[in-house]
Amino acid sequence: MVNRLKGNKVVGLKQTVKAIKNSTAKTVYIAKDADDKLIQSVKVLIEDNSPELIYIDTMKELGKLCGIDVGAATAAVLKD
Repeated sequence: MVNRLKGNKVVGLKQTVKAIKNSTAKTVYIAKDADDKLIQSVKVLIEDNSPELIYIDTMKELGKLCGIDVGAATAAVLKD
């Protein structure tokens, strides 16, 4: 697994949704233990815009990958 997400990124549900809608998200990360009701909108947007999707086991692990001390439900690496 990756130690840290490389490149420009956004962390959190609202920022990830915004990046997908603006077609700037290259890869989207979703924590498997995130509340499904919250991330449903992200999943629908991914189907429509088709960036790469990667699942991470826990919100805590995704937070660490993003370089923050708290958990994160979603994150996205942005296109160059």
